[in-house]
Amino acid sequence: MKKEYVMGNQAIALGAIAAGVNVACGYPGTPSSEIVDTIAKRNVNKAIHVEWSINEKAAMEVAAGASYAGARCLVTMKMMGLNVASDALMSLAYVGVEGGLVVVSADDPGPISSQTEQDTRLFAKYCRIPVFDPSSVEEAYEMIQDAFEYSEKYKTPVLFRPTTRIDHAYGSITYDENACPKEIPGFVKNSKRFVIFPRLSRMNHEMIEKRNPEIGDDFSDYRFNVYQGKEGNKKAVLAGGAGYAYVKEYLQDRTDVSLIKVGTPHPFPERFLLNALKDVEEVLVVEELFPYLEEELLMLAGKKQLKIKVLGKHTGNSPLAGENTAEQVAADVAAFLGEASNETEGIESSDASGRPNPPMRPPVLCAGCPHRASFYAVKQAMKGRKANFSGDIGCYTLGNAMPLDMVDTCLCMGAGITMAQGLHWTDKETVNFAFVGDSTFFASGMTGIANAVYNEADMILCVLDNSTTAMTGHQPHPGTGMNMMGDVVNKISIEKILKGMGIEKVLNVNPLNLEEAKSAISECADAPGVKAIIFKSPCVALFKPTEKCVITDSCIGCKKCIREIGCPAISADGKTVKIDASMCTGCSLCAQICPTGAIKKEVR
Repeated sequence: MKKEYVMGNQAIALGAIAAGVNVACGYPGTPSSEIVDTIAKRNVNKAIHVEWSINEKAAMEVAAGASYAGARCLVTMKMMGLNVASDALMSLAYVGVEGGLVVVSADDPGPISSQTEQDTRLFAKYCRIPVFDPSSVEEAYEMIQDAFEYSEKYKTPVLFRPTTRIDHAYGSITYDENACPKEIPGFVKNSKRFVIFPRLSRMNHEMIEKRNPEIGDDFSDYRFNVYQGKEGNKKAVLAGGAGYAYVKEYLQDRTDVSLIKVGTPHPFPERFLLNALKDVEEVLVVEELFPYLEEELLMLAGKKQLKIKVLGKHTGNSPLAGENTAEQVAADVAAFLGEASNETEGIESSDASGRPNPPMRPPVLCAGCPHRASFYAVKQAMKGRKANFSGDIGCYTLGNAMPLDMVDTCLCMGAGITMAQGLHWTDKETVNFAFVGDSTFFASGMTGIANAVYNEADMILCVLDNSTTAMTGHQPHPGTGMNMMGDVVNKISIEKILKGMGIEKVLNVNPLNLEEAKSAISECADAPGVKAIIFKSPCVALFKPTEKCVITDSCIGCKKCIREIGCPAISADGKTVKIDASMCTGCSLCAQICPTGAIKKEVR
């Protein structure tokens, strides 16, 4: 056995390995990405099949097939990815599994790095499958192993819902470094079970509705559904996930108020709750995002005619949206208990010592990022023409920031391509651009491109190919020539795909060559139909720069380089400008736009 201080996502990965996982697949998305990365790094003898699938739906279906053969399978994604995987998951919930299949859907309250706040617990209820909600790194390590056991016991996929603060927290765990994957019994053909038809679905639905109360009763004895307090308490706090840790921190080891933790929100552990609340008259529910536990408790109180007052999001006793903080939860619990609290929300301009809080620093494209050059080239080429710029999910969403201001829409992965088509059909005189990254192109872009070609839309597709999945930690994808098993594989050519789809004009340009890029854009803007430009230049984080740009004495202080591209390496220095050599990568975009040629490249 080995003890190690690890991140929450690493603990989840090690827990899956300890459970004997055979197949681990997913699609990268913050805050979940490190789970598959960790399994790949610890997969020394390649006994576990590990892959970054082309998207979440593909990952779910790969896992489903392996599970039918009896393999234990882990599927990872962020909560937005669960929407993509839901088609497969909903049917899989009806068909069932053989080997344990656990779907990690990492929720992002805040949201910190997502388009929306989405609560996976609701998806579990929608799919009628169990969900586990860990409240610490150590608990996540143990609970993921339990999730595999419950999946196999009830022949159902299981959802596992860590949140950002669990995924990225750290804790000490003890694990078996010699754990091996379980033996796979093999696929036994049974079309009456594995081929889903309406009649089978109806029968299985009835079975699921009868089964779930049994799982809820089973969960009532689960060790991570915990009661703390003495009998006869009139007040209780009910919590789950990271919220439980915050309540626990405030209450410490007090016994005069009951603290109830629900680690398995669905199916609801009714027997456990009825016993825990038997003397309680008033309960405060602390949870993140949707008032799931609160509404389940209200339904239980109605069903069992409990005389209990339930406080939470519906009553204004906790926030309706956003991420909980220890300070905010402490203030909420103190108010519930009628106690004074010195905790604050931390939103004042200074802290208790009078020191000012640090300024807000919105995310920006890195110094030298080729996406900045791509956006700037399009902006310059379209000067004087009416154009729409449909963005997508990835680093390049940051192209919306000033001074670039080059992202007019951003909805969900791959949507920029199809939204550009919708904009075209409403105004055919406007030039419509769709920006998509190389990883997103494979994940969800090709369907929209086929739609554009088939329906004869007029648009310019801009593939921002930086040879990696940069936003989530530089994971490989089908165009990089490497997979998560460490194998060198054939690169799938984006250009050949586009031409194979019927796009006749496909141009490859280096966005860091400004005039070449502008010329390609102008050429495409005057051509009918679907056109494509592949802006190919590697992410600056993949290589150590060998050059840098410097300001010479001929700088006149016009600050055009600052006003037009917003590179974080360039800043004002009195009447002139300066370049931070530690940040500069030598991309030379600034040198190409300087009206006096005052910026030169040097070898580092």
